[in-house]
Amino acid sequence: MLLATVPDKTEKVQSIGKSAMKDSAEIRTGNTTITVLSVSPTQDDHDVLERLLNRSKWQIRKALTFSSAVALLQETQISVVVCERDLLPGTWKDMLDHLTLLPQPPHLIVTSRLADDCLWAEALNVGAYDVLAKPFDRTEVLRSVSLACLHWNDQRHEAAIQ
Repeated sequence: MLLATVPDKTEKVQSIGKSAMKDSAEIRTGNTTITVLSVSPTQDDHDVLERLLNRSKWQIRKALTFSSAVALLQETQISVVVCERDLLPGTWKDMLDHLTLLPQPPHLIVTSRLADDCLWAEALNVGAYDVLAKPFDRTEVLRSVSLACLHWNDQRHEAAIQ
């Protein structure tokens, strides 16, 4: 007698979540291009994120400083900001403070080589969307940025309805 292997609910949900996450940014945004801003003084961070986020409907903008990021945010609608913890001058908190002043504030994902529970708790408690550890893990980056994009897009549509 052969026993059939039936995945449990957790495996089914994880499987559905993975396939939905893979395609959801493009499905839920229609023809809209999603713009992600990478803010880091390190060019390597930008290059890695650009390689990991290489999707047809995603555009990656890059800023080496806080002030250049602010300038981009004034002229471009950004969905998600992926920001290094320490910017000189400034920090991710300064970026979060600036984002809250925008009409449709993008979600902030903080990155750090020292991404520990303390940073994660602090960032989420004050309003950041997520924290990513460096070196970047492809799956985590895609998960975090995809979900942030979807959440931002949902908020934008809710605001348009009201």
